[in-house]
Amino acid sequence: MPMKDELARRRYENLVDRLKSLMRDALKPQYEGYYGHLILSADNLSEMGELKDVRRAAREAGRRLGWKPTTHLVGGRLFVIDERDVPEEIERLAADAAAEAMDRAFREGH
Repeated sequence: MPMKDELARRRYENLVDRLKSLMRDALKPQYEGYYGHLILSADNLSEMGELKDVRRAAREAGRRLGWKPTTHLVGGRLFVIDERDVPEEIERLAADAAAEAMDRAFREGH
């Protein structure tokens, strides 16, 4: 394998590993790996390389975590989202947490 290809492969693998770590760190343990997401700012993206390469690496990182990853570029930010179907008990837990957060915000706002 030519040196340039090997260097590109190592850079890609390093980017996948970095993104995988960021994705794993963003997970809430109580959701057992579901509801995964990562938001990369324009600054993050510019330091990581070409957008097409970051998107490809993000999808690969998500797959390695067992996600069904999709990427969306919105307002200069890259959203990486796990699109898997969520088990009912995890969905219920997340809905309860969201309701509690909304109740808390409402009480604090009034």
